[in-house]
Amino acid sequence: MNILGIETSCDDTAAAIINEKGEVLSNVLSSQTQFYKDYGGIVPEIASRKHAELIGYVIEEALKSANRTLNDLNLIAVTYGPGLIGSLLIGVEAAKAISFAKEIPLIGVNHLEGHIYSLFINNKPLNIERVEFPLLILIVSGGHTELVLMEEHIRYKLIGETRDDAAGEALDKFARALGFEYPGGPVIQKIGEKGDPSFFHFPRLSLKNPYEFSFSGLKTAGIYYLKKHEKELKTHLPDICASFEDALTDILVNRTLKAAKALKVKGIGIVGGVSANKRLRKKFKTRSKIPVYFPQKGFSTDNAAMIAINGLMHYKNGERSNLLLDAVSRLNL
Repeated sequence: MNILGIETSCDDTAAAIINEKGEVLSNVLSSQTQFYKDYGGIVPEIASRKHAELIGYVIEEALKSANRTLNDLNLIAVTYGPGLIGSLLIGVEAAKAISFAKEIPLIGVNHLEGHIYSLFINNKPLNIERVEFPLLILIVSGGHTELVLMEEHIRYKLIGETRDDAAGEALDKFARALGFEYPGGPVIQKIGEKGDPSFFHFPRLSLKNPYEFSFSGLKTAGIYYLKKHEKELKTHLPDICASFEDALTDILVNRTLKAAKALKVKGIGIVGGVSANKRLRKKFKTRSKIPVYFPQKGFSTDNAAMIAINGLMHYKNGERSNLLLDAVSRLNL
């Protein structure tokens, strides 16, 4: 069985082929990051136009790399939300066109659920067929910060989310205040590796709801600090970056571990683009008393393999989407 996954929820055009065992036969991605360096963030109109230009090429490359053709496909899985509506539409319409022309079953996949299933891609510590549930999932990226209780395969309960900025968004905005290009998270990490995280204590906001997050206060405190201490940037930039990153990762780790203890879960999964952060991974591994799972770093950010494997799970569950499938910009698990 050959499954084609398509992902165009934001600014990456991606396609992948997996087999019925969840093994990745190809995983192709075309990034648009270079187009947004001058804008400080993604421009939706540019993103959708680039997806339209690239989608055919990316699918063709995924098939070629897997040594497959359209006639070999048995299932198509595509992200239909949440995300940028113009971007989503390109992927959805491409998937529907192939499904109709080749009479191949179609599955619409929630992008957030796809990230959860990135945990099971080429990941020996977490076998998709032998998982101890429940798992607590932290979805953390530029657009999302959520805690989800995974009770069993494709069954979830939203526990809490951010009240304002997502964690990755706070990193990007802090980086932009420093004059760095988008995306800012990897830049902050690289510079902060050489710094002292105890140089300055940025606030870790405490909320009454133990399962919710807030990063707007941290982001604002970081920006105000930069304005008040411009002279320190030349000599203490690595320390400032490390201190900001330390505060942000503390918030994520501390609240997730408290939730895991209260909910008595068997393990914790950390997914989304920020899950690749080295400081975050180290803190979870050293502070958690239960197993903590991360995707392989190549599958932490948006990719189509995670969409394909999640689509396969829904297909095995007897689900199907029809050709009326439409893109949805706001979509919960």
